[in-house]
Amino acid sequence: MVTGVGDETHRGWAGRLIARGIKRGYELTGYNLGVRGDTSSMIRQRFEAECAARLPPGGHAVGVVFSFGVNDVIRWGAKPRLAAEDRIPSLAAILDAAGERSLPALMIGPPALADDALNAELLELDAQMRAICRPKTVPYLGVHEDLAGNELWRREVAADDGAHPRAAGYDLLAGLASGAWDAWLQDAAARLEP
Repeated sequence: MVTGVGDETHRGWAGRLIARGIKRGYELTGYNLGVRGDTSSMIRQRFEAECAARLPPGGHAVGVVFSFGVNDVIRWGAKPRLAAEDRIPSLAAILDAAGERSLPALMIGPPALADDALNAELLELDAQMRAICRPKTVPYLGVHEDLAGNELWRREVAADDGAHPRAAGYDLLAGLASGAWDAWLQDAAARLEP
C-alpha cells in the first residue's frame, strides 16, 4: 500500500503527500521505505538500520511516517501472517525506537480491504494502534472506517487485487491523510525555528 502497488502514476499515497509538502513550500527529501508484503514484525527488524542509513543527525528536521497492519492480518492458508498478540508489541517497539532517536513520528492506520472479515480485524487493530500511539504522543490518523464506507475506495480495491486501489483510490487516501500530514510538517518546521 505504501509503495503504491496498482497506481498507474507510481506515486501511491506517500508520493502524493510528499509532492503536497513540496508544493506548500517545504524542502523535503522523502524516502519511501515500504516493502510489499512486510508485516509490522518485519518492519520492526529493519526500521533502525533503514533510518540510520538515511537520516543524518543534526541540522535538519527529520521524522518518520508509518503505515502498516494490513499484511499482519492477511492470511497465508488459514492463519494470519502475524499472530494478533505480536502486532501491537511490534508497533510499540517501533515507536519506542523512533522516540529513542528523537524522530518525530506520524502513524497512519491500515486502510480497508475488499474482504469484510479481514476488515473487522483491521478495525480492531486500528483501535489498538490508536491506543498505543496516544500515550506515546504520536499523532494517529485512522483511515479504515472512512475507506471501508467509501464506494470509490471499495470499487478501486475490488477492481485490482482486493487490497490495492488504483490512482483514484490513492488520491482518496492521500486526501484523507493530508490534514494530519500538513500538521505534522508544520510541527517539524517549528522545531527548526530559532
